[in-house]
Amino acid sequence: METTSNPMANPIADELALTSTGDDGDEARLLLWALDRVRWQFAWKTGGLDTAALRRTHPPSTLTLAGLVKHLAAIEDRVAAVDLEGRAPGPPWDVDWAAYDWEWDWRTAGDDEAEELYALWRGAVERNRTAWAAALEREGGLSQPSLSGRTDDAGQSPTLRRVLVDQLEEYLRHTGHADLLREAVDGLVGNDPPMPSRDA
Repeated sequence: METTSNPMANPIADELALTSTGDDGDEARLLLWALDRVRWQFAWKTGGLDTAALRRTHPPSTLTLAGLVKHLAAIEDRVAAVDLEGRAPGPPWDVDWAAYDWEWDWRTAGDDEAEELYALWRGAVERNRTAWAAALEREGGLSQPSLSGRTDDAGQSPTLRRVLVDQLEEYLRHTGHADLLREAVDGLVGNDPPMPSRDA
């Protein structure tokens, strides 16, 4: 049995999808709404599976749904800690990022149980959402520089606008991967998950 109750259901994203289009003329709110929507889609495409299904590969690709979940948890926590708060991420990402092995997320996800991966992702999403809310309360909004300390060849730090667009792009790319992998697991297809019942 590969499908279980969906522990990756995201009630925050579900409620957002029911009550807002995000399009009220505010750039930051629109981009954050788009990020929440694609998180909601990603949760649907990767959630409710057992460990074996999450680890399944589909040759010749070595991608797995487990790897996608762990990788995007890493992105969530790295953006929150490094770019938005100017600090090192907590475990399991408390490593030297200058020498970080970017294959580690994908490689070690096969050692994790489904419940561990889902909890890691959901916790990272909450930390990221909290960090974005706090960052956008500061003067400068999306035009603020990242707190990561990194610069481009011209010595310029990326703005939070660029950081947010990059995070959204990362999700869009990998939700597309998840779409194909999930269909191969149990035939699940579609763009947006079914809307929760207002009477639920």
